[in-house]
Amino acid sequence: MSLTPVVLGLGSNIEREGHLRAGLEALAGLLQGMRCSPVFESRAVGIKSGPFFNLVVAGFTELPLRELDRRLKFIEADNGRYAPERKGLPLDIDVLLYDDLVGNFDGLVLPRAEILKNAFVLWPLALLLPDRLHPLAQRSFAELWQAARIDQQLWPVAFQWRAVELTPAELIRTFPPSL
Repeated sequence: MSLTPVVLGLGSNIEREGHLRAGLEALAGLLQGMRCSPVFESRAVGIKSGPFFNLVVAGFTELPLRELDRRLKFIEADNGRYAPERKGLPLDIDVLLYDDLVGNFDGLVLPRAEILKNAFVLWPLALLLPDRLHPLAQRSFAELWQAARIDQQLWPVAFQWRAVELTPAELIRTFPPSL
C-alpha cells in the first residue's frame, strides 16, 4: 500500500504536557517518518479557558482519510476528550492536510481552515514545513506566516518528547512570553 503525507495539529489545555506526550506516542504508532514542530503556548481562541499548548506533526500513513480520522478520535477519547465530566480540552487532534486533497470529505474539510486563521497552527507549520505549499493558497507556509496578520498571542515553550527537545532554545530566547 502506498504512503500518503499527512499533517496534523495537536492542542491541549488540561495537563497539557501529559496529554500532548500521550498523543504523540499514539501517533508514533500510526505515522511513519513522524516529525514534530516546536511547541507553542497561546491564550485560548474562541472559548473561555486556560492557555493551550499546540504543535503540528507531519508524517506518512497507509490509512485512508476516514480511517485516520476515526483513529484520531479514539486517541482523543483515550485522553478524556469526550468524558462528560471534563473541564477543558485534554487533547484535540485535527487533520490539517491529507496529501493535497481539497474539498469536503464526509464533513472533514481539507485543507483545514484553521491553518490560515490561527497563529498557533500557521507558525508551527511554517517552521516544520516552510517550503510546502498550501493546496488552495498555492503559497508556502513560510510565505503565508510572513504575510499573516493574525491578532493572537503565542510564544514557544520548552517541550521534550522521547528525550528530544522539540522547541529549540534559540527560538525561546528570540520570542519570550508576552503576558
